[in-house]
Amino acid sequence: QVQLVESGGGLVQTGGSLTVSCAASGRTFSNYVMGWFRQAPGKEREFVAGISRSGDNTYYKDSLKGRFTISRDNTKNTVYLQMNSLKQEDTAVYYCAARSRWFGGYTNGYDYWGQGTQVTVSS
Repeated sequence: QVQLVESGGGLVQTGGSLTVSCAASGRTFSNYVMGWFRQAPGKEREFVAGISRSGDNTYYKDSLKGRFTISRDNTKNTVYLQMNSLKQEDTAVYYCAARSRWFGGYTNGYDYWGQGTQVTVSS
């Protein structure tokens, strides 16, 4: 089992920046591909970004490239999502997820999920 706990969400103005974190425990963190997803009110959960076990490879939802950056620190068992130039449409609950399967892309197949952290972007 892997336990995931997100933190760092909050209220930010349009155009601002925010970094959310996800701390993992329970198993060897570096054995897992990590991903960030989000779910806005009334919408389905969507993929945001993924990162390989070593952190050398990343993948993003096309529309978020250049504004969002995923990274990880395997010494701290933590994955991060830095969000810049935030827009109101970025308002959502942000979830991190872990996957033991190391191949096959980054957008699906995750085994473990956190409880989420709310990010609200105001005008």
